[in-house]
Amino acid sequence: MLTETAKKALEKQSYRIIGTHSAVKTCGWTKKMVKGEGGCYKLKFYGIMSHQCLQMTTSISCANRCTFCWRGYKAPVSKEWGWAVDDPEMILNKSLEEHYDLLVGYKGNSKTNQQLFQQSNTVKHVALSLTGEPIIYPRINELLKLFNGRGISTFMVTNAQYPEQIRDLNPVTQLYCSVDAPNKDLLKKIDLPLFSDYWERMLKSLEFLSQKKERTCIRLTIVNSLNDVEPENYAQLIQLGDPDFVEVKGYMFVGDSRQRLNKDNMPWHEDVVAFSKKILKFLPDYELISEHIPSRVVLLAKKKFFVDGEWKTWIDFEKWEKLINSEKNFTSLDFVKKTPSVGISGRKIKEEVEKKKGIYVNEETEELEFWKENKDDSSKDSNDDGC
Repeated sequence: MLTETAKKALEKQSYRIIGTHSAVKTCGWTKKMVKGEGGCYKLKFYGIMSHQCLQMTTSISCANRCTFCWRGYKAPVSKEWGWAVDDPEMILNKSLEEHYDLLVGYKGNSKTNQQLFQQSNTVKHVALSLTGEPIIYPRINELLKLFNGRGISTFMVTNAQYPEQIRDLNPVTQLYCSVDAPNKDLLKKIDLPLFSDYWERMLKSLEFLSQKKERTCIRLTIVNSLNDVEPENYAQLIQLGDPDFVEVKGYMFVGDSRQRLNKDNMPWHEDVVAFSKKILKFLPDYELISEHIPSRVVLLAKKKFFVDGEWKTWIDFEKWEKLINSEKNFTSLDFVKKTPSVGISGRKIKEEVEKKKGIYVNEETEELEFWKENKDDSSKDSNDDGC
């Protein structure tokens, strides 16, 4: 799949290539968590312990060339699978091996929280996103079963260009569909899709997403002065997909996207909040319940997750593991847990940054407090090698 030049370019960016079509890279939030510097928005929204999360893909190839993507254009583009199919057990074992190898240097780092580092040796979650389109791997369901058997929860992101694969996908802990524009013309401009029927494919993908019983999420990446328009049309697409959650996230001016966009295209967090509220006016079944300021992202949740007077968007991973391995029918409400922190701060980050004359934002949330509350659960297998 990869040319030698492309492979070297990815390895220079700290990717580890697995077999012929998969890859691993340590998430920046995993590194931060190991150093005791807080966790990612998935920790705050859903309870994922960032230091125990593996970030990988089963297909480096993608059918889009999204303008806002921070990843480079070195990886191949393709509409169909046209290369060898690696064994799923090899992909899993090698991915874990490379993930642990990428983290081993933190053992002797003076900034490392040693308890968190020890726990990082047991992967409990996998983010099947990283780069490319992992859902098109022909043996993806076999790989999901392997993850389930090892007690590793699965979070998969798809660009909504492969509706049949979404339809045929076995349950994952949380399935994401990206919706990058509110209309057909703008989607073409932003995603640069290979498929000529890209809009119809997205609509069909959302239709199949709506039929899923496990947790589902639609992610919007908002690019200032480009796709921050037509909130009513975003709402229509969200209603078609009928997800449990909607993440509205600001574009970040990082990586190779800087070659295609400029810093002004990066919305401030308060811009993301404001646009989310515009969308929310057309979504009576949802509420805006949480935010993660460093990631410039907010969470809209269906009101059905407000149970007995409290929001329950966190995942009970022990229940999930039992349910998915029991092969019984279940729904997204069968493995929920209380969300420790909800609410929107109302902070004006642009004003704060201008006063400090810098761009660093310290959210000062209680993510490590969330970890401390749950560390008894997450440390049960801290001496396990994760394999």
